[in-house]
Amino acid sequence: MERIIDFFNHPFFIIVGGLSTMAALFSLIYGLYIILSGVVPVWVRLGRGLANKKIAIYAEAEFQDFRDLLLDSGLFKSKNIERIASASLKKGERHTMMLVNYEEFQDQILEILKYKRDSDSLIIYAPQSRIDQNIMTEINRNRNSIVVNFKGRLLNDILTSMITTTTYEKR
Repeated sequence: MERIIDFFNHPFFIIVGGLSTMAALFSLIYGLYIILSGVVPVWVRLGRGLANKKIAIYAEAEFQDFRDLLLDSGLFKSKNIERIASASLKKGERHTMMLVNYEEFQDQILEILKYKRDSDSLIIYAPQSRIDQNIMTEINRNRNSIVVNFKGRLLNDILTSMITTTTYEKR
């Protein structure tokens, strides 16, 4: 047994062991740095978005369905969701996220786009609707604008928008 211990106490094994330990420590430190600089900022943005992001829902008949979809996910607070009626489109200007039911507001999309800031996100829910090419072109000219056809995809796009829109100014 002593021969084996003496064999591994050879200077070669001491140097290799020291280099291996240094490489492992460097890898651990670099891995922690990557996680802290890459993943944590996304978590912070998402947390701020879920806590502070005001969502304007442009819907009348379908408002309760959209509200329930957001609240049933357990991610959003009721106080951050506001209904915007067709008579008061300007109220949506103060919100950082706009969810529009295309079937109810298809004639007012261009006006809604006027109230959208570049840093705001706009999600248009258009199930089985053909959107006019001119309107689609105008939607495409605005950053952070999404057209969705399915409610299941809607929640995913709302979360993605919260991560990618990073301005958290007080309105």
